Amino acid sequence: MDNIPSALLKKCVGELSKLPGIGKKTALRLAIHLLKQKPEYSISLGTSIIEMKENIRFCNICHNISEDDECEICRNPKRNHNQVLVVENIQDVFSIENTMQYNGTYHVLNGVISPMDGISPSNLNIESLVSRVENKSITEVILALPTTMEGDTTNFYIYKKLDSIINSITTIARGVSIGDELEYIDEVTLGRSILDRIPYDGK
Repeated sequence: MDNIPSALLKKCVGELSKLPGIGKKTALRLAIHLLKQKPEYSISLGTSIIEMKENIRFCNICHNISEDDECEICRNPKRNHNQVLVVENIQDVFSIENTMQYNGTYHVLNGVISPMDGISPSNLNIESLVSRVENKSITEVILALPTTMEGDTTNFYIYKKLDSIINSITTIARGVSIGDELEYIDEVTLGRSILDRIPYDGK
């Protein structure tokens, strides 16, 4: 992309290409699309990004996104607050909510244990999960992490931390293929895997 004739366009392409899944060619197409729009469109887009960044925070309880100290799910009295479903990231919450098969609460780890990537348990929201189980009336923890080596490692680590303080630790059924990430699984399969969850025994 060194032949872009405008330094301003080149800078925009460079910033857009930093987004996940956006290569230089796609970034150039997006930048040119924005360039062709009325100024109001770009101003609205930029304002929405700034407002999102400045005003969205993370729930003090489950680490889901929220505009307040606690997210809507954690504040909802109609949810089953005795259940906590552990997920890797915020996108997984959206995916599971779309199935309409789960009415408990969540705990977002913000990743999985991956020594190769320099991600250790201390980099994740695991200790806050342990504190929730110790201090709340939680009766079941459901592990819904990716069916990968890193996901399995994280499952086992959480199991060892919680096994002595809670009786019911379950995991979603392995109708989910090995290596699958929850956000890419169809809603029917994902919903069924939650309903058909099985006890987790650390194996």
